[in-house]
Amino acid sequence: MATFRPFLGIRPLSDNVATVASRPYDVLNSAEARVEAAGNPLSFLHVVKPEIDLPADVDPYGDEVYAKGRDNFGRLLEFGQVKRDEEPSYYLYRLTMDGRSQTGVVGCCSVDEYFDGRIKKHELTRPVKEDDRVRHVETLNANAEAVFFSYRGNESIDGFVSEQLSGVPVYDFTSEDGIRHEFWTVSDPEEVSRLQSLFADVPALYVADGHHRTAAAARVGKERREANPDHDGSEEYNFFLAVLFPDDQLKIFDYNRVVTDLNGLSEGEFLAKLETSFDVTPSPAGACRPSGMREFGLYLKGNWFRLRAKEGSWNDDDPIGALDVTVLSDHVLEPILGITDLRRDKRIDFVGGIRGLGELERRVDSGEMAVAFALHPVSMEQLLTIADADQIMPPKTTWFEPKLRSGLVVHELE
Repeated sequence: MATFRPFLGIRPLSDNVATVASRPYDVLNSAEARVEAAGNPLSFLHVVKPEIDLPADVDPYGDEVYAKGRDNFGRLLEFGQVKRDEEPSYYLYRLTMDGRSQTGVVGCCSVDEYFDGRIKKHELTRPVKEDDRVRHVETLNANAEAVFFSYRGNESIDGFVSEQLSGVPVYDFTSEDGIRHEFWTVSDPEEVSRLQSLFADVPALYVADGHHRTAAAARVGKERREANPDHDGSEEYNFFLAVLFPDDQLKIFDYNRVVTDLNGLSEGEFLAKLETSFDVTPSPAGACRPSGMREFGLYLKGNWFRLRAKEGSWNDDDPIGALDVTVLSDHVLEPILGITDLRRDKRIDFVGGIRGLGELERRVDSGEMAVAFALHPVSMEQLLTIADADQIMPPKTTWFEPKLRSGLVVHELE
């Protein structure tokens, strides 16, 4: 059963929340963050990407970067731009994008449940990125950004959330990317207790987006308990900040692939080799978006093709083997293009579906890439099934939108 606790949040004032709230640290690079935060000293980017306040050649993993983030957050507190709530609370966070809404509950999950597998993951982490977030959490003494979790839909929780949404939100703003963000507090002790009991009946939680932040928060909790001779399990470092969404409200976008060259093959030779495992047909109407599983769009030399996987090229008895990303790797990337390590091979790159198929055309037409593959999105049911089986998806399989805004609430570890 899931442990999900209220906490004393640190939040922006209602009249400056749109100025403070920022995109998360991992969706833009340092140069982009400098531009986005320019002229806005309150932007939370100064906390989650503090290198933007230091010389451009600074080591992004240097001690001074993490210290700068801590100092920047301290100033927001000192000057009253963010304040601590007075009662342990949950928070409701509704995001609306292109007319579709999803509402999550913000609270704190258990470090123990991450380590014992009740919080299920579907991706591996990269050590350098995990170490970076460990140092950020440790230096800040707080979880600055929530992780994005899911759970299998629960009618009782849905009913509770619907009741609460009838109240007036404490935040309601639309960010520059057109996404509406609404935020409610749940601080009445009886309502807090009721919601905590409802989540106690949820059998498992699933990391949707934020594997590195989750692993980092768990590591910090583990290290602090090992260093504390008086540890009793109730300390705030045993819990970390998360937003929990029901699976039936989430949308996974496609995560597409582009490759720099054809591994020495001509266009004709490449297309001929594809016909071993796929039915290959031209797409004269232009951009070819896959209409379902086992179908792929291929962009090559200014032309689109539709690929349909032939029977026997996937394994329905294996949750990983049934994925389209696995079909593409097993029958195209590895045997034809010679790409065997998606994490390290510099010949391949990945394009989130939010950028559209036009981005695939642009990357190929520019000469940067030779070929692009458009994939059908993974379903939430596939993700949950793989996580339940303790299996790991191939890299760059899921892309969630909309992204959580950072800075709406912070969880202190002490």
